[in-house]
Amino acid sequence: MPTYLSDTDLAARFGIVRQTIWRWVAEGRFPKPIKLSTGCTRWRREDVEAWEASRLEAA
Repeated sequence: MPTYLSDTDLAARFGIVRQTIWRWVAEGRFPKPIKLSTGCTRWRREDVEAWEASRLEAA
């Protein structure tokens, strides 16, 4: 079963504000979230970890 992360979880993980996550999504620089229900949007942990790995490889 997949694990989901909120924008608050991601902001804490990366040491940024929540708005930065949403800006990255809008710019196409971060995985798109999944809308689980009304008012509940999350990111799959696997997608975030794959994004992190690709950033490390590029560095």
